[in-house]
Amino acid sequence: MTLTTASGLDARRRRTVAWVVGLATIGLIFDGYDLVVYGTVVSTFLRNPDEIGTVTPAVAGALGSYALIGVLVGALLAGSVGDIIGRRKVMLASYAWFSVGMGLTALTASTTLFGLMRFLTGLAIGALVATTGAIVSEYAPAGRKNQANAITYSGVPLGSLLAALLAILLLGVIGWRGMFWIGALPLVTLLPLAYFKMPESVAWLAARGRLEEARAIAERTGVPVPEEVPAVAAQAAPAAGTGRAGFAGLFRPPYLLPTLVLGLVSATGLLLVYSLNTWLPELMLRAGFNAKGSLSFLLVLNGGAVLGALAGSRVADRFGPKPVVAAAFLIGAVSIALLTLNVPLGVLLLIVAIVGLGTSGTQTLIYGFVANYYRTNVRGAGVAWCAGFGRLGGVGGPLLGGFLLAAGLALNSIFYILAVLGVLGLVLTLLVPVARAPRELRTTRIEPTPLVPAATTGPTTT
Repeated sequence: MTLTTASGLDARRRRTVAWVVGLATIGLIFDGYDLVVYGTVVSTFLRNPDEIGTVTPAVAGALGSYALIGVLVGALLAGSVGDIIGRRKVMLASYAWFSVGMGLTALTASTTLFGLMRFLTGLAIGALVATTGAIVSEYAPAGRKNQANAITYSGVPLGSLLAALLAILLLGVIGWRGMFWIGALPLVTLLPLAYFKMPESVAWLAARGRLEEARAIAERTGVPVPEEVPAVAAQAAPAAGTGRAGFAGLFRPPYLLPTLVLGLVSATGLLLVYSLNTWLPELMLRAGFNAKGSLSFLLVLNGGAVLGALAGSRVADRFGPKPVVAAAFLIGAVSIALLTLNVPLGVLLLIVAIVGLGTSGTQTLIYGFVANYYRTNVRGAGVAWCAGFGRLGGVGGPLLGGFLLAAGLALNSIFYILAVLGVLGLVLTLLVPVARAPRELRTTRIEPTPLVPAATTGPTTT
């Protein structure tokens, strides 16, 4: 038997944070792949009725939205469920569900079944997006929370980038069904690894009053236990209305107004994200580029999103996320407007990368903004609201693109409309009130006690 030391706890915490952030990022890579792979194959559906039936631009927009409706429902459900049964269980169930959903989607042969499976798969994707921000924020060290969330949520544009890259390399060989089968791989890769290496949130256990479990996981992971757990567990502030957990606390002062505004911010961001990720390849095809060239724009778009979000998160940890998100929306609006210029290909690709920073990159920063805005016992609901209500914009993105194309608008007009949405996102972000309520519980180190061996052979469960 040995004693727990400060250095041992620090080393254990670093390993734990690395595992949590790493697994969460990989999960969102598949998440982003699953959502954006449709944009890489929509041109195939539009031009070949033998695949799943006749697909017009309007039908294609609707099919693209079904998954996002599922994401909306799944995220809102996860906000309540995750704050009740725990982050870990929701994440593991989501990995299994969306993997199976992607495999079954690859087997469909009609637009009806394809749309149904996209909706059902979206339920799990929404639950995962909503839960991930909460657990990462609760494990990330103070002063690094925006960066940890940016790394994690960069998995979404990374997955989008991966979908575009694999479509360029493999779509002609494995077809659209093969592209969807790739999305089923987490069932045999990520899920088993996460089962053994993804711990439950210490802060969530403490907030639920499960102190012995919280202390046991704190010993294994090196993550401090919140000091105010008795007050939190008892929900000891009903008069002020600030102690309620989940959605009950989210829609009461002091969070009511910011919750509504943050939902609109997320919806605007996702309207931009899914308009572009679904329709940019088709827009570039109509601009005269070939199939692989049009997919390259999708790759560059999401590459810019990853780099922009990681750079922006460092600034957000220093100066706060609100001005960074506002600036990112402005950059997105200006760069989308610049797509209307007649410029050399190299310059056009650079502009598309900056568009990625100001759209998908902005959305990544929004998730970090929201995850660190709320206190522990409403954080899951807050991220779920952002991911769920925001998906109204995600649902509208494919529909908006399909509507604008079906209306016969010129490409420049479409880009100007999207630029106006970026300006709207800027204005909404500036309207978010400064957080006044305490967002984090103080933490305390575990006192030296006999150490449970750090190496465990079984899963970390609740």
